[in-house]
Amino acid sequence: MGGEIGEVGGKNSTVEELRAFMDGYLDALKSRGKDLRGISKISVQTGTTHGGIPMPDGSVAKVKLDFETLEKLSDAARKDYGLGGAVQHGASTLPNEAFDRFPAVRTAEIHLATGFQNIIYDSAHFPAGLKDQIYQYLTLEFAGEKKETDTQEQFIYKTRKKGFGHFKKDIWTLPAETRQAIGQELENQFAFLFGKLNAKNTMGVVRQHVKSVDVPVKIPEALKA
Repeated sequence: MGGEIGEVGGKNSTVEELRAFMDGYLDALKSRGKDLRGISKISVQTGTTHGGIPMPDGSVAKVKLDFETLEKLSDAARKDYGLGGAVQHGASTLPNEAFDRFPAVRTAEIHLATGFQNIIYDSAHFPAGLKDQIYQYLTLEFAGEKKETDTQEQFIYKTRKKGFGHFKKDIWTLPAETRQAIGQELENQFAFLFGKLNAKNTMGVVRQHVKSVDVPVKIPEALKA
């Protein structure tokens, strides 16, 4: 479980803010009982936003992440409060060459969901007809979320994550070769990130500290073919 300081997309967090949050949080925790463990990580702002900042043409603005600040915050979180370190929001849209910096500054966790979402929607294998259906649905159902200053491309980029739920069956039942092709693109990015983040060959450590629980899942009939 983690806490969060600062506003994602606002000014960068500081070590002083981290300490103010943690000191107040720990005092509040003690008042509720001595055996409460509390958080193990702290999310901070160092220059990114959730999902990135879409430009009028639908492309994503380049950001400059402050790795020096991230390192200081992560170091203070570990040394002063015994946490795992700092968490980086909105890392999906960073350039690929930036990712090996995270283990170098001992970042505890980074958030990457939007990047994988973009791979799916932007894949040449994703059916154009289905994408049009999803975008039409978003335009009608979430019209109230479109700002006056948004272009249609910006609006779609910011809301298309909401298309996965409503069109789950349509996506899960795409032809097997389509799912396999998109899945390979996702796997390639996972493999790249695991290498950059120095997270390879960790099975032994995971098995040592994490007890897995087998949960039987029934495969939908449409996916058995």
